[in-house]
Amino acid sequence: MKKIYANAAEALDGLLFDGMFIAAGGFGLCGIPELLLDAIKDAGTKDLTFASNNAGVDDFGIGILLQTKQVKKMISSYVGENAEFMRQYLSGELELEFNPQGTLAERMRAGGAGIPGFYTKTGVGTVIADGKEVKNFDGQDYILETGMFADLSIVKAWKADATGNLVFRKAARNFNPPAATCGKVCVVEVEEIVPTGSLDPDHIHLPGVYVHRIIQGDHEKRIEQRTVRQKEAK
Repeated sequence: MKKIYANAAEALDGLLFDGMFIAAGGFGLCGIPELLLDAIKDAGTKDLTFASNNAGVDDFGIGILLQTKQVKKMISSYVGENAEFMRQYLSGELELEFNPQGTLAERMRAGGAGIPGFYTKTGVGTVIADGKEVKNFDGQDYILETGMFADLSIVKAWKADATGNLVFRKAARNFNPPAATCGKVCVVEVEEIVPTGSLDPDHIHLPGVYVHRIIQGDHEKRIEQRTVRQKEAK
C-alpha cells in the first residue's frame, strides 16, 4: 500500500468534500498540520466542521480557513488568540461546541477505539451537561459523552517510516495521536521520513495501521506568546 505522497494537495486528492467533518491535531501553535490546512484552503472545500483543541491564530492553523469562511462549526476547548474567530462567533456566522479539554481528547480516543460513548464527571451540573444523559455510579452523577468519528484526520508528526509508524516530538504529542485514530482516513505531515525498520519499536507513538497517507515538508516554528525578561539596569 502506497502511503508516501509528493505534497499535501496530492495526499488529500479524492478525500475532500463540502460539509465534511475533520479532526485536526495541534495545541496552541504546536503540532499543527499547517501544510494540510493550506491545501484545504487552496481546494476551497467549504461548510467544514473541525474538531480541534483550538483554532490557531488569525493567519495560521485553522485560522486561515476562518478567514476564507470555509469553516461552519468548531468543536474546541480553547478559542482565544483569534480575533476573526471571535468576530464570526459573536455575529452568528460560526457554530461553536465547547468541550472540556480532557473530554475532547477522550472523545477522539474513544472514536479511534470504536467506542460510541462513555461517562464522565467533567461538566456535571454545568451547561456542558445540558441535553445529555446523566447516570449515577456509586452515588456520583456522570454525563454521557459520545465518541468522535471523523471523515478525515489531519495530524503533524516529527518522523515517520514508509509504513506510517509515527514519532511525535515533545509538546507536539498532544492531540495528534487521538486525532489520528478517529478519522476514516488519516493524513499525516512530518518533518522527516526515515527508512522502514530504522525506528526503535519502543519509541513509536502511533503505529502505522492508523495512517493512510504521509507527506514530508518544511514547517514554520512559531512562538505563540513571546515573553522576555526586562534588561537589568547596571
